[in-house]
Amino acid sequence: MLRSFLNRLMTEEDGATMVEYALMVALIAVAAMTAAATLGTNITSKFNAVATQIGG
Repeated sequence: MLRSFLNRLMTEEDGATMVEYALMVALIAVAAMTAAATLGTNITSKFNAVATQIGG
C-alpha cells in the first residue's frame, strides 16, 4: 500500500508541481519575513535617531 502510494507520487506530475509550488511559496515567505525584519530594524533606528535629535 505504501509502496504503491510512493510509486504513484513519483510518476504523477501533479504531485511534483504541487511540491514545487509549495517550495516557491515557502521561499517567498522566508524572503518576505527577512525583508520585514530588516525594514523594521531600520525604521526603529531612524525613529530613535529622530527622538535623540529632538531631545526625547
